[in-house]
Amino acid sequence: MTEREPTTFDNRVTRLLGVRIPIVQAPMGYIAGPELVAAVAETGAVGLVPGSLGLDRVRDDIRRTRDLTAAPFGVNLPIAFLQDAAIVDMIAEEGIRFVTTSAGSPGTFTARLKDAGLTVFHVVPSLAAARKAVDAGVDGLVVEGSEGAGFKSMQDVTSLVLLPLVASSVDVPVIAAGGIADGASMAAAFALGAEGVQMGTRMVAATESGVHHAMKQAVVDAAETDTFLANRHAGRPVRALRTTTTAPYEFEGSGNAMTLLADIAELYEHGNLEASLPQLGQVAGRIDEILPAAEIIRRTLAEFDTTLDRLAALRPTPD
Repeated sequence: MTEREPTTFDNRVTRLLGVRIPIVQAPMGYIAGPELVAAVAETGAVGLVPGSLGLDRVRDDIRRTRDLTAAPFGVNLPIAFLQDAAIVDMIAEEGIRFVTTSAGSPGTFTARLKDAGLTVFHVVPSLAAARKAVDAGVDGLVVEGSEGAGFKSMQDVTSLVLLPLVASSVDVPVIAAGGIADGASMAAAFALGAEGVQMGTRMVAATESGVHHAMKQAVVDAAETDTFLANRHAGRPVRALRTTTTAPYEFEGSGNAMTLLADIAELYEHGNLEASLPQLGQVAGRIDEILPAAEIIRRTLAEFDTTLDRLAALRPTPD
């Protein structure tokens, strides 16, 4: 049987961002280089350049991405980690039309970004944060459950609870993040009120991902129980892969796992998993292959449709 044409999306996320496919590649520093961002954008989905690496590096990544694709792509601004606030003006000057903001107050840059003509989605870990972002004037939200990789809220809530709570409480479009790796999880997110999904850990294990093969293979090899929230005692929780180096931070009441990030190049460039803090989500336990970004998106869309068909077939027909 031949594979049918995938669902055509026309919702608030695709219209606001000017894309065909409401699948977002998470803007992971050093991982989401121009090759990955462009590969995602070329499919009609949403590529995001990470904005945490300094103004000159971000400008260079934008220009290198544009050399690889004419498709639209955006930038993420992690507010607490911005090295130069002038990056806001730079991305507008470079013709970027949409951003996600994260790791800070949505009130910091939203008005300035919108005055520059950009569409703004803010990443939130709770209903209170979602309401604050909407009050600040954002166009949409990325609702991130605690099962996802990277920095987390002290009050962790999983996507299954957080997503429908936020989606039913605000009037802006919602992109789901945390636990998304394929079409079945995308369909589940849509059932809970999302109009788009963001993939992080799944894109770490993309062929175009900018990290060493060993980091990609770590995603494939991980079980669903192999990540944990490190550093909770220090007030900066981060979901990471459990290794000999990181394991002491799971229950330790002192120390700071963030110091491990000083050696991140040893991990990302040289593949030494013990050198730093490998940030992976629980969904790594569902990922068993390194694939090109285009194939990840193709399979996701095909399975999304198959899942909807399967659910429709379960609905009883009237007598």
